[in-house]
Amino acid sequence: MFQCAYSCVFLFLTITGAPDVKPLLSRLEARYRSARTLQATFLERYTENGRLIRVEAGTVYFRRPGKMRWEYDSPEKNLFVVDGKTAWFYVRADRTVTRVPAKESSDWRTPLALLAGEMKLSRVCEKIQLALDEPPESSADAVLYCELRGAEAGTQEQGVTASRSNMTAARDTVYLEIVQSSGDLVRILVKNAGGVGIEFRFADWQYNPQVADSLFHFSVPPGVAIVNGELPLSQAGAKP
Repeated sequence: MFQCAYSCVFLFLTITGAPDVKPLLSRLEARYRSARTLQATFLERYTENGRLIRVEAGTVYFRRPGKMRWEYDSPEKNLFVVDGKTAWFYVRADRTVTRVPAKESSDWRTPLALLAGEMKLSRVCEKIQLALDEPPESSADAVLYCELRGAEAGTQEQGVTASRSNMTAARDTVYLEIVQSSGDLVRILVKNAGGVGIEFRFADWQYNPQVADSLFHFSVPPGVAIVNGELPLSQAGAKP
């Protein structure tokens, strides 16, 4: 029975008319490649060994080329900004900001700047296929499995560093849930081999909203301490 698992799934997908990966991928990439600016609401869930550790929510903005702004509204007002060169994480309550070159950041939000870049998933994924072990949350969606590229596949060009490659070597699994009809990205799920997981849910996508360029620049407020390096694990809700 267990030996039949994958072959049975393949048979089921064939019979029920599983979506073709290539048109889905093309629809997704075209959907975001055509926009200069993007805006969406997000929900972020961080788990360890199946146990929910924290849930955060807010609004995210993207601007070409490769800029992002994550405004966290709950449970605390924090800010994560990638200005194209540097990633900044500002914890208002602690009066500290963590600064790291974007290409050296292993934070899981950083590669999402791809949405405001070339939007070519092959730069991050070595293999993309229909997921067999992660069902979509809506019958209108499809879930794709992304096998991440390793250190040998040009990670610096992708904005992903050796630390991310080490995580990849531990066989992180990445899933993308997409609305089949529109190509909208509604969920990203990352499962780490060590039992750590991070999930991003997106809603209310806006394409080419009027967004001021100043949103993607971070000015250190007076009296705020600057820390150079990666986020401490206690703050890294988006870092499996």
